[in-house]
Amino acid sequence: MSVDGEPGGELLARVLLTRVIEPGDETGGRWVRELGVAEVARRLGEGGAPLPGASGTRWAGLVARAQAARPRRDLEAARDAGVRFVSPGDAEWPGQLDDLGDARPLGLWVRGRPSLRMWALRSVAVVGARACTEYGAHMAATLAAGLAEQGWVVVSGGAYGVDGAAHRGALGAGGATVAVLACGVDRPYPRGHTRLISRIAEQGLVIGELPPGDHPTPSRFILRNRVIAALTRGTVVVEAAHRSGSLVTARAAQRLGRHTMGVPGPATSGLSAGVHDLLRGEAALVTDVADVVEMVGDIGELAPDRRGPVLPRDLLEPATRQVLAALPGHGAARPDEIARSAQTAQDDAIARLYELRALGYVERHGDGWKLTRQAVMSVRGGRGPG
Repeated sequence: MSVDGEPGGELLARVLLTRVIEPGDETGGRWVRELGVAEVARRLGEGGAPLPGASGTRWAGLVARAQAARPRRDLEAARDAGVRFVSPGDAEWPGQLDDLGDARPLGLWVRGRPSLRMWALRSVAVVGARACTEYGAHMAATLAAGLAEQGWVVVSGGAYGVDGAAHRGALGAGGATVAVLACGVDRPYPRGHTRLISRIAEQGLVIGELPPGDHPTPSRFILRNRVIAALTRGTVVVEAAHRSGSLVTARAAQRLGRHTMGVPGPATSGLSAGVHDLLRGEAALVTDVADVVEMVGDIGELAPDRRGPVLPRDLLEPATRQVLAALPGHGAARPDEIARSAQTAQDDAIARLYELRALGYVERHGDGWKLTRQAVMSVRGGRGPG
């Protein structure tokens, strides 16, 4: 089908090519960059000599696809389903996707009312294992809800497990979320998430590279992940085994110069092994929303200092704490022994011992001093006396 020179020919050519060239195909992307979409569509429609980089067999397959494509029908089906097509250069196109170079999407099918470009400016990907643990689902939902409450858009892949938990966490907080699918956005996949994806489309956005009605394949899931990585400021991997597809998203984010983060899990869990590998590399360890926002947010959005609870002995003067630390864990010690251990004068040590007795830390025992039972318990359990 020739679309060259027709009204809307550029749009029709792009829509046609979404039926012909697979997502992430850098050879096809190079053709588009060098020749333009209309010329590539024309050559495919004519079925002439193969373009550079395509074997005869592959070119024949692409030509067959092009001749079967019906871009006007796809646009009509999309309109009927409340779906629009966004092309590079459109006002709604997220410019950060251009970082993908020749692997950039030919266009995106978008379902939902908000502006994709505006939402992508302040977005974070939360991804992970499909067969996640309760811990993984809890962490994904908690992080997503917290991010949504702070005005961040949560992006994920709409899959079972961590993806679904992240979407639900954001929706439950009344926030914004985007599902990036590896199939037509009018045909939710997995089918068990039909209601969830419909809710995302009502409250957020559902996007994908493939035209209406198209189905997912294993390779399309993997290639979809580069869009998630490029669209967002950073990617958080919650749980992932060594061969998890979410690691593909994280590595794509690293290549693109985006922030890569991982949530640690039990050392005994195979579903945390892939995350731990990331953390041994350049990924940042995050445990809550504040950690994530410190990575992806603006200058000054810092996570709070991580400190344990303030204990009563923390309020003692340093010299008094030093005398307290000089007492043995069991039995009594003479004042001169305590003074030597605390590196202070005996009179000073005695004065501080009386102060510590008034606070309930020590008691006299003949000619010596010893820790009270409460003080010994506070050292072992992290509590103050009394």
